[in-house]
Amino acid sequence: MIDHVGIRVSDFERSKRFYQAALAPLGYELMMEFDGAAGFGADGKPDFWIGPSLGASTSAIHVAITSADRRAVDAFYAAAIAAGGRDNGKPGVRAEYHPTYYGAFVLDPDGNNVEAVCHAAV
Repeated sequence: MIDHVGIRVSDFERSKRFYQAALAPLGYELMMEFDGAAGFGADGKPDFWIGPSLGASTSAIHVAITSADRRAVDAFYAAAIAAGGRDNGKPGVRAEYHPTYYGAFVLDPDGNNVEAVCHAAV
């Protein structure tokens, strides 16, 4: 299941205003903003992000896949690196997102930022 998607924008403030207006009829609102990124969503969960970059990646696309548990995040990271992916964030807790956010990031062969994430506490 897709957990969230992020795109790069050339003018953050202009794009933030655009998406606030364009997504409002769909029930989306600006839910979170930090480090030059803005998360839009509905029902308490931001799942569409904009920003000049998302994490250390300079790629245009960021996609995060929901994982059932932290072991699966670790396995994703190991398999992706073994398959030729490049490290963009080793598995670990990202408390800046929320206290139980556990994710790992790899760049695919084209430089897209792919993440596996588990939101469970353990």
